[in-house]
Amino acid sequence: MTSPAPLIDGFGRRLSYVRLSVTDRCDLRCTYCMSETQTFLPRKDLLSWEEMERLSRFLIASGVDKLRITGGEPLVRKGVLDFIARLGEEVHAGRLKELTLTTNGTLLEGAAPALAAAGIKRINVSCDSLRPEVFRRITRGGDLGKVLTGIEAAQNQGIKVKLNVVALAQDNREDLPDIIRFAHERGMDVSLIETMPLGDIEGREAQFVSLGEVLDTLRSYWKCEPTMETTAGPSRYYRIEETGGRLGLITPLSHNFCDTCNRVRITCTGQLYMCLGQDDHVDLRAPLRDDPSDAGLAEALQRALAHKPRAHDFYINSHALPPIERSHRPARTMSVTGG
Repeated sequence: MTSPAPLIDGFGRRLSYVRLSVTDRCDLRCTYCMSETQTFLPRKDLLSWEEMERLSRFLIASGVDKLRITGGEPLVRKGVLDFIARLGEEVHAGRLKELTLTTNGTLLEGAAPALAAAGIKRINVSCDSLRPEVFRRITRGGDLGKVLTGIEAAQNQGIKVKLNVVALAQDNREDLPDIIRFAHERGMDVSLIETMPLGDIEGREAQFVSLGEVLDTLRSYWKCEPTMETTAGPSRYYRIEETGGRLGLITPLSHNFCDTCNRVRITCTGQLYMCLGQDDHVDLRAPLRDDPSDAGLAEALQRALAHKPRAHDFYINSHALPPIERSHRPARTMSVTGG
């Protein structure tokens, strides 16, 4: 059996990193991510675990060496730990360099042993405040204690944790230094993220803050030096001398990070988005279900790569950005796209 063709886009970038969403559902309702009355996809529209496993193994055979499981909240879907265990076979066999996960942490305490057994060495945990009342407001009812307990459980299993924090002008901007200190004291990296214009989420423009401004504030009392360190993700990294830790900035609006993009996102319904900031996508569900030979899947992937753009075109109306004539906003929310 011949190996699938390598995944190379029209700009010569090799696709080696896939973020695979397993559900659009979540047990939280973060204000910047989804509506409080979010309508979720019918379960019949989701790829089955068998389809996801087949797709994942095909991607690995095509040269993908990093696979991140996302959602929604991936741990809410029944059977996800069994699926992760099967993907762990690819890690243990050396065919997959890294299997990882993005989670909100609420179910992490119970899942941590299974994640470690599958060969997961590091995960991202989304946590936008360390003040219980603020966390509850941002997540519309979330329990910060469950997240902190989950983080501790993961670290006890030897899993390295990175905190993802969406910077919100009205909710947590003043708290960011405390979150950074908290993380660095416990051996965790932190990535700050600008709020992204995905979906029709009311009030998001008022929450936008440029991370350039945040960095200027941090530098007023900390020494933050840029580093040459990179990961498979879009963060630009800094070392903070006073805390001894690493800070990442993810800046889709104020500083484009697309020139070396090697990743795509696949939704839980099998839609492959070549770029987070654009709506163009290719359907992988139909070839998965209609063609047992994988030929249709290979053709769809090559077609997608041929249309992967050089850069995204996020825009948001904000005084912090240069004047623009239009606001581009993909209709899907982040929970549908996959984090």
